[in-house]
Amino acid sequence: MVVQRKRGQRIRSKDRLGGIELLLAEDVPSLGEQGSIVRVKPGYARNYLVPMGLATVATDANKKMVESHRKRQDEALVNRRKDMKALGEKIKNYSVTLEANATDEGQLYGSIVAADVSKSLITAGYDVPPENVDMEGPIKSLGMYTIPLKLDLGVKTEVKVWVVPTASIK
Repeated sequence: MVVQRKRGQRIRSKDRLGGIELLLAEDVPSLGEQGSIVRVKPGYARNYLVPMGLATVATDANKKMVESHRKRQDEALVNRRKDMKALGEKIKNYSVTLEANATDEGQLYGSIVAADVSKSLITAGYDVPPENVDMEGPIKSLGMYTIPLKLDLGVKTEVKVWVVPTASIK
């Protein structure tokens, strides 16, 4: 949320430390993250941060809005983690069966990659994008594999993947 200053409004919250207290509306490298309160020199605030919409004056009302927004984000994060843990428990009890063309010795003509596992999980109703499938490398032979999944920060699970030969009709 970006709060713009009104036309003609002067930025004057200079204190005895010589800086201006600002509330960051966006992440600013080497200064701070969105929602943090920083103290900067008046010229930096007046000429760059405020006109570019990166910061606003840290008034009590703005601080309260940021705090309530932060609480809502934290609640949403807790709910998301809870949903991801439930999804992880469901996936742990599920196994994926993938058919692939293989030689008589069990070597695949192609390979099974994270996108194949993800596609199979999505088809089964589990929303797991390919970047969350943590495979060390492609699968190149028939067999049963346990593939780790990283669903969210701190939420990990595994899925069993069975690679079987394609049924041929003779």
